[in-house]
Amino acid sequence: MSNGITKSIDELWSGIHAGTLNRRTVLKRSLALGLSAPVIAGLLAACGDDDDDDDDDNGDDATTPDDSGSGDDATPTEGASAPGANAGATQTAEAAGGEATEDEGGSDDEATPTEDSGEPMTRGGGGKITLLYWQAPTILNLHLGQGTKDFHAGQVCLEPLAYLDQNTQPILVLAAEWPSVEAGTLDPDGNFVIWKLKENVVWHDGEPFTAEDVAFTYDYISNEETTATTLGTYAPVESVEVVDEYTVQINFSSPNPAWFDAFVGDNGAILPKHILEDQVGTAARDAEFNLNPIGTGPWMVSEFRPGDTVLYTINEDYHIEGLPYFDEVEIKGGGDATSAARAVMVTGEADWAWNLQVEPEILEQMESDGGEGVLLAIPGTSAERIMINFADPNTEVDGAFSEPTTQHPIWQHKEAREALNLAIQRDVIATQLYGAAGVATGDTLNVPADFKLNWPWEYNMDAAAEKLAEIDFPNAFDSTNILYSTSVNSVRQKNQEIVKADLETLGFSVELKSVDSGVFFSSDAGNPDTYGHHYADMEMYTNGPTSPYPVSWAERYRSDDIAQQSNNWSGTNITRWNNPDFDALHDRAKTAIDEQDQVDIWTEMMTLVYEDIVEVPIVWRGGAAAVHNRIAWTSVGPWQPSPIDDLKYWTLA
Repeated sequence: MSNGITKSIDELWSGIHAGTLNRRTVLKRSLALGLSAPVIAGLLAACGDDDDDDDDDNGDDATTPDDSGSGDDATPTEGASAPGANAGATQTAEAAGGEATEDEGGSDDEATPTEDSGEPMTRGGGGKITLLYWQAPTILNLHLGQGTKDFHAGQVCLEPLAYLDQNTQPILVLAAEWPSVEAGTLDPDGNFVIWKLKENVVWHDGEPFTAEDVAFTYDYISNEETTATTLGTYAPVESVEVVDEYTVQINFSSPNPAWFDAFVGDNGAILPKHILEDQVGTAARDAEFNLNPIGTGPWMVSEFRPGDTVLYTINEDYHIEGLPYFDEVEIKGGGDATSAARAVMVTGEADWAWNLQVEPEILEQMESDGGEGVLLAIPGTSAERIMINFADPNTEVDGAFSEPTTQHPIWQHKEAREALNLAIQRDVIATQLYGAAGVATGDTLNVPADFKLNWPWEYNMDAAAEKLAEIDFPNAFDSTNILYSTSVNSVRQKNQEIVKADLETLGFSVELKSVDSGVFFSSDAGNPDTYGHHYADMEMYTNGPTSPYPVSWAERYRSDDIAQQSNNWSGTNITRWNNPDFDALHDRAKTAIDEQDQVDIWTEMMTLVYEDIVEVPIVWRGGAAAVHNRIAWTSVGPWQPSPIDDLKYWTLA
């Protein structure tokens, strides 16, 4: 499928979800594009029973999934930002061409929050759908998970109050309505928010879902001994008050511009109080729930083999009428991205393959020759980056390494970090290894656009050598050895080789380490090879925000959230960087209601990160996935980083 066709399909999906395209218009444009019958069927299925015969050519101007949300569709509240209100026009890696483009957002019409998107259908009858993850899930409790594969596997059965779509508009799940100042459920100063919950929702074991579950979820996460990996999202919350059986009030310790973060999206999964109330704190890690969760979602866990496979069966009591369509879901982990792509597009053994970090020419050849499926380019929020270790991975402290009380013998010198930053061939890596799914970048934060600094980067080996000469490297150092770690993946291994060659030209001795993704992204506190331990001199993976106001994402730079032995390596600050000035700015960002203040604070805050070379961003990544022709799928966008959010709407083409 050509890049232009991919973008056109994205535009059709966006127009359908926005309600600006009817069935006749979709059919005409699909035929004009020469789309296959399964793809056309999927598009028409998403149109529902629309019988409007009037053409609407304005659909060509509808916001596409390349946007990460300008907020033009959102209604900013007086004194408090709504989702998307501060997002601005967002520069993203265009799914079609891999070039950075500037989109101006959607229409001026205010979007109406919906109970997810899509039309009710007949529940069940679709058989089994198989999703391939070359990074296998290891835990299904989202609040203890590490990495996307755990979050996706948990989202099949656990649900938040709401999600945000690709235009940062709300999609209601367990919430009955979206809070607003007009309804009296949102404080205009951002001090509290009131959520009305859906009634008649039951957990998989038949117990009723109530406001007590929401309040308990906060108690579970906020208990520091639970060591929840989502703790940063709930840091602004002071208390959660049960108003009545189906109403909760979230009180913030200070005005909170990101009031929509808690209990929303990937980090918002609600937990059952009646199952977990005795398994909070130190008991949380050993709870049976982590491997066999009870949720409210469209499917229930029937079998889980950590590091391998999860099987789910349909929830016949699911609270959205007519959903889901598929009777069973299988998430099969392990293997590699190339094999996953082949299983969908060539052999047809699976229905969908995730995160295809495979050389673009190989993927295009599979799609062209295989005939079983199509390649999807999905816009993203993440950057592939090198995480520098400011601590010493070779000095032991009370049985642990990389403890923040130590300093890295080489990276403690800014000149060495500057040399590393100058020795990265970002353009070569982006072009050769990522193709349309990657853009060379100097920014670790690429969305929203208002907070993207467009930080300059260059590849200059002479300048890098000069920086090292300033600290008399290698002569003044006991060792020049560097351990460079990442997960097993052909693209990442080739990325490592390119970086290794340049660093060894500068006098480093570089050892490459590739860790099975099921281990690397594990939350296992006893395994030294997890990315949270960071027992290497530098490691590489992808990371990006899941909220249009990414204050929780920025916890990763705070000195009080450093991953270390005392918190079971659950802290989000993997680099062990410590800067009180950043902490102070981040504290201000947490309470900044005025949009210009937000931009000013984020500019100053991220400038500290970039100038001190805390991380070395390489490629601003979109996502590449493959879907079988038999599946009528829905599109995803930057604030819906996972098709799992839409899986309950998927049908057979």
